[in-house]
Amino acid sequence: MSGRHRVVVIGGGFAGLRCVRALRRAPVEVTLIDRRNFHLFQPLLYQVATGGLSPGEIAVPLRGVLRRQRNARVVLGEVTDVDLAERRVRWRSPGREGLTRFELGYDTLVVAAGARHAYFGHDEWERDAPGLKTLEDALEIRRRILLAFEAAEVESDLAERDAWLTFVVVGAGPTGVELAGQVAEISRDTLRDDFRDMDPQRARILLVEGADRVLTSFVPALSARARRQLERMGVRVIEHTLVTDVRPDGVTLKGPDGAEVPLRTHTVIWAAGVAASPLAAMLGQASGAEVDRAGRVRVEDDLTLPGHPEVFVLGDMAAAHDQLGQPLPGVAPVAMQQGEHAARGIVRRVGRAGPTGAFHYRDKGNMATIGRAAAVADIHGLRMWGVPAWLAWLLVHLMFLVGFQNRLLVVTRWMFWYLTRGRGARLITGHAPTDTVPPPG
Repeated sequence: MSGRHRVVVIGGGFAGLRCVRALRRAPVEVTLIDRRNFHLFQPLLYQVATGGLSPGEIAVPLRGVLRRQRNARVVLGEVTDVDLAERRVRWRSPGREGLTRFELGYDTLVVAAGARHAYFGHDEWERDAPGLKTLEDALEIRRRILLAFEAAEVESDLAERDAWLTFVVVGAGPTGVELAGQVAEISRDTLRDDFRDMDPQRARILLVEGADRVLTSFVPALSARARRQLERMGVRVIEHTLVTDVRPDGVTLKGPDGAEVPLRTHTVIWAAGVAASPLAAMLGQASGAEVDRAGRVRVEDDLTLPGHPEVFVLGDMAAAHDQLGQPLPGVAPVAMQQGEHAARGIVRRVGRAGPTGAFHYRDKGNMATIGRAAAVADIHGLRMWGVPAWLAWLLVHLMFLVGFQNRLLVVTRWMFWYLTRGRGARLITGHAPTDTVPPPG
């Protein structure tokens, strides 16, 4: 591959991996750099967090995905610097001892490092209100949910038991709605007969949202449908309400009247916002490009970095807009289409065919699942809810899941879950940050 056009792709998520795979027949040399050795199907991450799926069922090794793509290689590492002037990427990678640093030149750079959860200036809340972006996040949330029921089983103080059985989900976007619905199903179906001294069905699941409705990216009619489905499952939706404090033993809620109300709980899950990878701010500072409040760098219409047509910025890192000037949502279809657009641009550049033109997102619809046979969907104006929307959601997610083995495992799990309401991944793993191991003897 010596002498070929060098493409470096940062991030093996939806945008980065789609870009790499779209270049499989191009006369280029591709290097994919990612901090993890696997591609994670984030739309199903909440099912790992609630015991429905195991981590390996929604993740696939990057080297396995690209093993037959001869013009691509995978590098495990975390990018620490991008030198736009010299066109070089520097990263650190686990070496024989500690971290070994490397650098690599590029002709075209594709940056798609994703996003992390945002606490709007209160990063200290992360310890007591984990978000959901990584497998580690999902396993920690699963641990906290299941431990809460275990703690309630042995708690003799009724007020403290109620605190353990109170679950607060902050943010009523798709992730928050999905998590709240799944926790409700755990308490009312999965664990219903598992305990002897307390009733899991007494659990309170609160979904807190600052806006006037859940799923604000949907039309109001579907938002209302989603809320009714949540309420039928036992979720209490609290709108027009902000979280002003998060503590190990509770949260403080601020309602529309401005009054702050403390609430006792030991389990808070954060689904209220995301912030772009710090690489976006780094690129913005190096290029002079504007960075928005979510940490995303503003890009040109063709998704390139202003002043640097050799750099594409994709996915959650890019502040891109549609034809009407509206910001594009941070969802997988947007990222995948952007990855394909960047690949077309690279192919045209190598072939000296000129620029690809502006990126145009083809919106194929919007959907969110709430629970067993409960979902909402808006597909090209066709609005569905309940079982039809749920079946459409299942089919779409199976189509986009990477790897035949993963698809087979997931559909088998879903069939088992539907028939028995059981969850086979209810394992409490890991340990709390404050756990200590007693000294020997």
